[in-house]
Amino acid sequence: MHMRIAVDAMGGDNAPKVEVAGAVAAAREFSIPITLVGDRNLLAAELAGHNTSGLDISIHHASEVVGMHDSASDAIRKKKDSSIRVAYELVKSGEAVAVVSAGNSGATMAAGMFVLKRLSGIDRPAIAQVFPTLGGHTVVLDIGGNVDCKPLHLVQFAIMGEVYARHILDIKKPRVGLLSNGEEESKGNDLTRETNQILKNVAFDYAGYIEGRDIFAGHVDVVVCDGFVGNIVLKLSEGLAEAVGTMLKEEIKKSLICKIGYLLSRSAFARFKKKVDYAEYGGAPLLGINGVGMICHGGSNIKAIKNAIHFASEYAQKGVNQRMAEKIQENFTIYSQQREAVKDSSAV
Repeated sequence: MHMRIAVDAMGGDNAPKVEVAGAVAAAREFSIPITLVGDRNLLAAELAGHNTSGLDISIHHASEVVGMHDSASDAIRKKKDSSIRVAYELVKSGEAVAVVSAGNSGATMAAGMFVLKRLSGIDRPAIAQVFPTLGGHTVVLDIGGNVDCKPLHLVQFAIMGEVYARHILDIKKPRVGLLSNGEEESKGNDLTRETNQILKNVAFDYAGYIEGRDIFAGHVDVVVCDGFVGNIVLKLSEGLAEAVGTMLKEEIKKSLICKIGYLLSRSAFARFKKKVDYAEYGGAPLLGINGVGMICHGGSNIKAIKNAIHFASEYAQKGVNQRMAEKIQENFTIYSQQREAVKDSSAV
């Protein structure tokens, strides 16, 4: 049985048109109950353009919108009736189990932390993104939520990522790697070196340092980094995928033989495009809040919103947050002691 998902229908570059269409598609394909949050009149008018017969879609009014250029604090202090904050309030009150938003990611993260609070043992939530690899999938975190991090934050990211990979990606024994500028332990900076020492004592399969090229090779299942590095990895990957697609199209146009080759290989190209299309993954979960929040790309299309809603529903039903809290507590003493040991050794 699916549980209700709250959709911030006013966030995103093409709101509310795309959000409403995506919600209708998710409700129809997956039978998920959905509450659209935003301006009641605008949403009712948009919804009227769809066949919603037999679908459980309701509207919850919110009079304000947090824009893409607003500060994250606006979602908390200035715009208390914003669609993103109201959506999280629905989760807090038990009227929904998850929030999906393609709006301001900083505001989405801030509102989630303010309204739902953090999981026990988590200092900072992290945004996780699934990347396609040669062998399947790899989850990378943080991809932009925390620009400045301390070693303890990265350790918590690693634990959350390992639980996520185990219970959402169904990987029995996820391997965790720490992103650095080389595999040797002498590489990295103060942040990665201290984090590396702590992670050696955490109860999971730790692979040590990995390089950027290892992400898509699938050598590990979880890649940990701070949000500054992670966001660059994300944007570079998106740009590279678009550039490769454009280059291939241009090369194919140059000769008749290439055009014939493309026609014979269309199914392979289609599979490749699907594998690297962010819309297939829907959104990036905000790990570490006491609830479920799904952050979507601002330019998300209908498919992306639909898949994000479906993913949010699955995430909530599997009780991943409880498993994360348990794993954090299981390792709390270990990494706290190791952290103190690292401090003491560096002071000598």
